Amino acid sequence: MKKRIFAAALAAAMLCAVLSGCSGSSSSSAAASSASESAAPQANEITVGIAQDLDESLDPHLAVAAGTKEVMFNVFEGLMKPTSDGDLTPAIAESYTLSDDQKTYTFTLRQGVKFHNGETVTADDVVYSIQRCADATAGEPLVPAFKAIESVEKVDDQTVAITLKAPDNEFLAYLTTAILPADYDQQDTAPVGTGPFKFISRTAQDSIVLEKFDEYWGTPAQLDKVTFKIIENADSLVLSLQSGAIDLCAHLNSTQVAQLDQSQFNVLEGTMNLVQAMYLNNDVAPFDDVRVRQALSYAVDKQQIMDMIADGHGAAIGSSMYPAFGKYFVPELTDYYTQNIEKAKELLTEAGYPDGFDMTITVPSNYQPHMDTAQVLVEQLKAIGVNATIQPVEWASWLSDVYTGRQYQATVVGVDASNMTARALLERFTSTASNNFINYNDPEYDALFAQAQATADDAEQTALYKQMETRLAENAANVYIQDLADLVAMRSNLDGLNFYPIYVLDLSTVHYVQ
Repeated sequence: MKKRIFAAALAAAMLCAVLSGCSGSSSSSAAASSASESAAPQANEITVGIAQDLDESLDPHLAVAAGTKEVMFNVFEGLMKPTSDGDLTPAIAESYTLSDDQKTYTFTLRQGVKFHNGETVTADDVVYSIQRCADATAGEPLVPAFKAIESVEKVDDQTVAITLKAPDNEFLAYLTTAILPADYDQQDTAPVGTGPFKFISRTAQDSIVLEKFDEYWGTPAQLDKVTFKIIENADSLVLSLQSGAIDLCAHLNSTQVAQLDQSQFNVLEGTMNLVQAMYLNNDVAPFDDVRVRQALSYAVDKQQIMDMIADGHGAAIGSSMYPAFGKYFVPELTDYYTQNIEKAKELLTEAGYPDGFDMTITVPSNYQPHMDTAQVLVEQLKAIGVNATIQPVEWASWLSDVYTGRQYQATVVGVDASNMTARALLERFTSTASNNFINYNDPEYDALFAQAQATADDAEQTALYKQMETRLAENAANVYIQDLADLVAMRSNLDGLNFYPIYVLDLSTVHYVQ
């Protein structure tokens, strides 16, 4: 969905907003085509504001943060790549065939595809990249879905065959995994891909610079240079837009947008394609008791949260799936828990907490929508005697302590799919998944996932995924809230921004209009 947000409506909304909050899946607004009276600058470049630094390593196979993948989408490509319509299209591969037993994919590579270091992509690079992500000698493969691979073989310099242990309906989507040069060992600091932009430099906690790759095999980028400016403070982002220091910024909220001069900006609306929830450490008391988790879910009013932080924008969810995944999304789960304070209190009493308890919600401070959501949650939880305290932390600390170390009680963040598969959202809650940061442990859930991976029948697999989503809701694995609204401010002399059903920011089509 896309909309042009008008100044008058936003100004009124700003007066109603109690909290400021950062709020796609379609092409840019038609209104975005109207040109500004001001001429485009001589330099064909833009500066994009982002709220967090990228991962310490820029190696795409090791990326953890959604923000890193969002930016580096412009630098890397796989055999396949996603489109803004939610489809897959050949990228480094020109075409592929699937064997009759649906287990062997044979890819014919495009002729003359170049890496950013000038080398030509060969079958050896593809084999290296896939095998690297499938390597399980240290435990879980870098791409868990690659456990399904039986072999990766170079047929000739332009042909690669990937054979699976069994048919896998979703496997092709995982071949968006970046193809890297086999003989290059500096991906962490000076990444090299095949995308429309090439990496130029990085200044930690300040900026990342990309430039147009002139030898790109596909439709070339229309901008010559993009600088991503790291501005963690929400107010500073608005000031930078107002001053002209940045030209484009995603994940704004309506209060921030209302402060912008509407003659200077086009504002596009979508959703972030994230599962925002209050994620609970299921291995830590009192959250190891399903009744406590259910009580927290009954205490929450999702619509009030959306009203408070985004003037009603966003899409309520009830499990680890967001609406863009149409055939997998179970809308009935959205109302599995409707606010019921008495029911919540009864469950707490049954669990041994008749007077409630104290808890800490650890939130990455640079993500304003999550901070704002946490503030509303604190107020809502008071009604059932739960005294929640927000602990703001820097993003690096959140990654190390919460995501990796699992040293927390609760946290508010958004989880993305990384690629266009339901599996990516659901596999993380299997008991042995390395990214199961909530320590969810449900043998029935694990069994359903195993069944889903064992079937080649798409309808059966879809039904099993829906059962998994239902298990997450029934057991209140997390307090599910919404797919956040996403407002993108772009200078009115820019056009061409496309949204995707996954969390990426594609700048290859953005251009100045005269």
